[in-house]
Amino acid sequence: MSQPISIDLQSDAYFMGEALRQAGRAEKADEVPIGAVVVRQGKVIARAHNQVETLKDATAHAEMLAMTQAQEAVGDWRLNDCTLYVTKEPCPMCAGALVHVRMGRVVFGASDPKAGAAGGVINLLQWPSFNHHCEITQGVREEECRLRLQSFFRKKRDAH
Repeated sequence: MSQPISIDLQSDAYFMGEALRQAGRAEKADEVPIGAVVVRQGKVIARAHNQVETLKDATAHAEMLAMTQAQEAVGDWRLNDCTLYVTKEPCPMCAGALVHVRMGRVVFGASDPKAGAAGGVINLLQWPSFNHHCEITQGVREEECRLRLQSFFRKKRDAH
């Protein structure tokens, strides 16, 4: 007799699934499909997706919006006991903000070899002279995250 399947709801794969759902919301709004969630003590305290076009704000990346929500939820600007899950490697702007809020851990899906700032092009999350270093876990549900981005941009190119 087979054993019942148990799902670890605390796992990185589970929380990346939550970030992927947010990426789906971005895509429905015709935004670059990137989603992010912030987790503290095993609970999602913030959820966001890219809203650059919607808000006409170049800083409205999923990570930035999620950090703002998380700070409100925690009641402090410091997020050292939190983990950010994001579907794509953070850009330099987001990586800088992640260091400033002292995010404990950053987990991302798809790497960004052109502009990634968590090891892709540069690693600002662990820059030697910065006062804070984030733990990094990369490649969680990487293929799903990468395929969602590739599909979105392929449709954009085909439309032109």
